[in-house]
Amino acid sequence: MELRQLQYVLQIAAERNFSRAADKLHIAQPSLSQQLSKLEKELGVLLFQRNTSSVELTHAGAKFIEQAQTIIDAVELLRQEMSDISQLRTGRVVVGSMPITGAHLLPHVLPVFKEKYPEVDINLLEDSSMNLEKLTANGQTDLSLLSLPLEIPALTYEILGEERIDLAVPPGHPLASRLLTGVRTSLEELKDESFIVLKEGQGFRKMTMELCLNSGFNPRIVFESNNMETVQSLVATGMGVTLVPHFIARAPRSEFVPVYLPLAEPVPTRTLVIAYRRGRYLSKAAEAFIETFKTTVAGLNH
Repeated sequence: MELRQLQYVLQIAAERNFSRAADKLHIAQPSLSQQLSKLEKELGVLLFQRNTSSVELTHAGAKFIEQAQTIIDAVELLRQEMSDISQLRTGRVVVGSMPITGAHLLPHVLPVFKEKYPEVDINLLEDSSMNLEKLTANGQTDLSLLSLPLEIPALTYEILGEERIDLAVPPGHPLASRLLTGVRTSLEELKDESFIVLKEGQGFRKMTMELCLNSGFNPRIVFESNNMETVQSLVATGMGVTLVPHFIARAPRSEFVPVYLPLAEPVPTRTLVIAYRRGRYLSKAAEAFIETFKTTVAGLNH
């Protein structure tokens, strides 16, 4: 049994498809199938049930990947520890980030980190919060910028801070005048409004829906987008209203800018975190990145 065979089985289990697994592993599909058959013959069990439409783990396969992941993690831990000993402050950190939140926070964090640790490489991977959780749990990122709650129990986190949620309305909206009067808007007042929200799979969409439902109404959604900048621009043109994280609200990058209003008490917030797989070894470089992120965000909040 070879280490690479364990990695092959884990990738097939993650993809449930030989072609996609082979692409991710950068090997030919026939070679992957051959290595799996060789391993199954050595073990005397089938690890996967194959048919024309899917690849599913057998009972033996499920048991196998549990131990295989433990072995892979142990090998990675050994590599990381030896790398830290030999290279000290050099290294590489793969950071996952929600695109829009990262766009407003990482420009503050990365220059500070690179000045302190110029020999550490940062690889940035942007995706939806749902996909980032999976990538982080699978070890494809060392850590990821996310917000609570996390859906995958295998993840743990360190809190960066609380961020308030603002209301965005068109400049000509009746509520826009409250920016001058200081009167705060309650979520209950928005029950008859048209909402523009992020698409499914984005953590902030789920938060928006829950805040509205907890206020006694199901938001009437008129448009959805994958991009928060697009959402805000559509609000500015008068198509509806939306909820916006404060870091994003205070730094609009579009010529179409809505009016941002603070919400009434209790002010809704989201908790930003740096998440990583529970039990995963964090290199000195990853720990330094987390510390730099926490310090920088604390300064922005202040």
